Amino acid sequence: MPALATTGILTFISAWNEFIFALTFITREDLKTIPVATAQLGGASIFEIPYGAIAAATVLGTLPLIALVLFFQRQIIQGLTSGAVKG
Repeated sequence: MPALATTGILTFISAWNEFIFALTFITREDLKTIPVATAQLGGASIFEIPYGAIAAATVLGTLPLIALVLFFQRQIIQGLTSGAVKG
């Protein structure tokens, strides 16, 4: 069970952070993922970079991952170390 939980969590994190596939194939604004929407944030002009909005979007995008890892921390450690112990 810990190995399945670890695999599931790591797969979820990989899919959550996926960028190129979402940038290439998603064209509707309401379906864009958080990394794509964050990368496409723009300022009032081409020379303005909205650092505050980008930082806020990044923090909000990582909060679910942090909560997931903290909730399943014991299963992750057990799954990663179960094959490493000889005996």
